[in-house]
Amino acid sequence: MEMTDAEWREQLSEEEYEVLRKQGTEGAFAGKYWDEKAGGTYRCKGCGEPVFSSDTKFDSGSGWPSFYEPVEGSAVETETDHSLGMTRTEVHCGKCGGHLGHLFPDGPQPSGQRYCINSCSLDLHRSDGDPGISAEAASDTAEEG
Repeated sequence: MEMTDAEWREQLSEEEYEVLRKQGTEGAFAGKYWDEKAGGTYRCKGCGEPVFSSDTKFDSGSGWPSFYEPVEGSAVETETDHSLGMTRTEVHCGKCGGHLGHLFPDGPQPSGQRYCINSCSLDLHRSDGDPGISAEAASDTAEEG
């Protein structure tokens, strides 16, 4: 999927652009999906490609949505990331190349992997068809009322 930088900037919010196109990271516990419990398919915010399923999502305690495997092998790709003075494995979308997050070898079975993903790089398509709001937003709304 080829788009110009200007097209990406037009399509994405400032935060989405920073994460997906410039390999940024949103703050822990700040994204809308870190505590999401709804079922469905998480798609790349850049291109809409399915990348993760709620069936493989787990609470890692990290403050970012975490999954133990992608929806299929080609949905995401990885490469070595040497930024910030450390070596990590970067995870990006297999279709548009957008930065999704990082992969760590400390996840649950069956894979033992933890795909630590930025919420703003994802778009949840809920299995019940309800666009819904995150559990955190629902809690905030209830407290305001």
